[in-house]
Amino acid sequence: MLVKIRTKLSEDGVDEHLERIATIREIMDARGDGRKLVGAVVGGIVSDIVLKHAQEQGLYVLVQTGDAVAVADIPHGFKAREW
Repeated sequence: MLVKIRTKLSEDGVDEHLERIATIREIMDARGDGRKLVGAVVGGIVSDIVLKHAQEQGLYVLVQTGDAVAVADIPHGFKAREW
């Protein structure tokens, strides 16, 4: 699992993470490494728009809940993307 952590998560941050995952997938493929990857983003501040964008891209989203971190509500039909 590849995770990006930000204090305030943005849509651009989500997109950058997706690009990073794609690059890592290319490197792994070149080495013959067929393991599957999944991604997640974590933010202390995550707007509803960013949450929806990340989930639409197949990423798990973790959000701050007081002193802990929890997986954001997963919408019906969500399927984590695999690279």
